[in-house]
Amino acid sequence: MVRVDGLSGRVAVVTGAGRGIGLAIARALAANGARVAALDLLPPEGEPDILGIEADVSDEAAIDAAFNRVEEELGAISVLVLNAGILPLVPLVETSTELWERTLSINLTGGFLAIRRAVPGMRLLGYGRIIGVGAAAGKSGGARSAAYAASKAGLMTLVKSVAAEYAREGITANVVAPALIDTDLLGGARELAGRVPVGRLGTAEEVAALVAFLASSEAGYITGEIVDINGGTLID
Repeated sequence: MVRVDGLSGRVAVVTGAGRGIGLAIARALAANGARVAALDLLPPEGEPDILGIEADVSDEAAIDAAFNRVEEELGAISVLVLNAGILPLVPLVETSTELWERTLSINLTGGFLAIRRAVPGMRLLGYGRIIGVGAAAGKSGGARSAAYAASKAGLMTLVKSVAAEYAREGITANVVAPALIDTDLLGGARELAGRVPVGRLGTAEEVAALVAFLASSEAGYITGEIVDINGGTLID
């Protein structure tokens, strides 16, 4: 487990943290002393160092209620990780308007709602770390994933905008952009490991280690960046 400075006692919210990359991030932050809340439709259970909260990130009232609970039970939020997302793999012409809007509501609007709720408290603290979980597809596009790619591109640009607006108030905002990480979301695409230049799929723990660093005090001079973690599948 990666060890970083400046997280002890910090209150962190991780969206989409019921399993996979989100849960690995929540565990990494907790292992570094943060007081962590994991938001998801099915929040994690049996995690003694993590407060699981059921929440639909696309629902403004649900986000507000979840953040209120975190503030009441854990304290002022200074770390926010935007991991909630869905990955529909559908040809463009078969992508229904409903699926398009659902993907954007979770992957992009959910991030906007969480950031908008968290930033006022971070400004009062004079400190904040916002990390979006983007995707290589948000840079390069992807066949059969137009809605997903568009939503991730939007999230990454949103986070850059936050970085530009709030840098002078002690708030940094960055993105990690994974590709081909061995989680349930990858599904039947695990055979693609042979195409990865480093010769394997990435792990959720590797993504979590990068997020923990960006959430730390050691990363205070990094903001507005998209950091690739893809084994060399996209070098730009």
